[in-house]
Amino acid sequence: MPGDGVRRYVYRAVDQRGQVIDVLVSARRDADAARRFFRRALSTLKVTPIEVVIDAAAVYPAVLDELVPQAWHHVERHANNRVEADHSHLKHRLRPMRGLQTDRTAQVIIAGHAFMQNLRRGHYEIAIDTPQARRVAAAFAELAKAV
Repeated sequence: MPGDGVRRYVYRAVDQRGQVIDVLVSARRDADAARRFFRRALSTLKVTPIEVVIDAAAVYPAVLDELVPQAWHHVERHANNRVEADHSHLKHRLRPMRGLQTDRTAQVIIAGHAFMQNLRRGHYEIAIDTPQARRVAAAFAELAKAV
C-alpha cells in the first residue's frame, strides 16, 4: 500500500450488520499477522463469534482454531462478498491518492475511513436520529461540543 511499490495487506473485520470492527495493515500475510489481527478484533467484541467468514488464505483456519475453536469458518465462494464490497469503497477512496507513504499512514487513513463508514451507517449512538445525508455533519457538531 505505501508508495514504495511494496505490497501491503489490509485485514478488515466486518460484523453481520456491516460495521467495521477493526483494521490492520501488514507487510505480510502470515500466521503472525493473522493472529495479531484476530486477537485485536476479538478483543473489541463483547461476544464470541459463532461464525467467521474468511477468504481462502491457508493460514486462517489454523489461527482461528487456536483463537476461536468453537466458531464455524465459512470459506464458501461469495461468502465474504460483504467484506470485499466494503473493501472496494476504501480502494475507491485511495486510488486518487496514489497510495500511502508509510504503514502508519495507511493504518490511520484506513481506520478513519472505517470510522466514517460506521458513522454514516448509524452504528454509533451519535446523531442517530438525523437523516443519513446529514448524519456526519450532525455527529461532528455533537463531537465538537463534547471536546
